[in-house]
Amino acid sequence: MPPPDPVLLENTIDWLKRAREDLGTAEFTLAAPDAFIRSSLFHSQQAVEKAMKALLTWHDVPFRATHNLVELGDACAAVDRGLMPAVDAAVALTKYATRFRYPGAPYEPEVKEAEEALRVAKSFLEALCARLPADVVSGAGLAGVFPPSSR
Repeated sequence: MPPPDPVLLENTIDWLKRAREDLGTAEFTLAAPDAFIRSSLFHSQQAVEKAMKALLTWHDVPFRATHNLVELGDACAAVDRGLMPAVDAAVALTKYATRFRYPGAPYEPEVKEAEEALRVAKSFLEALCARLPADVVSGAGLAGVFPPSSR
């Protein structure tokens, strides 16, 4: 098998690094003495969104600028049907892209909601990393966090 296109490799790793950063930010803001729940919810959604974009980039599937995890998830599932259970769980995070980012939210979120969103985001990244080559996962700094595939 020929080596991957270096630009494709770099772009995929860049998306995955950003997903890792958002996941770390979601954890950090939730663990703060006065948890930043809204920020944690947003960054959990962002981690999944950027991870989905990493997979689509790796497979050279175009996508538009969107925060809609249903749309991105459908495209990811079209690439790898085995990802469907993780996509189904993750699409619920779509609402956190905007729901609590601005005044006028419909309710004040609880820590438990942010903990569940973070769990879903971690689970999604784990499933996704299992489908990417080791050099992509390790290049994004996730090899010690989520095991890469043996592909």
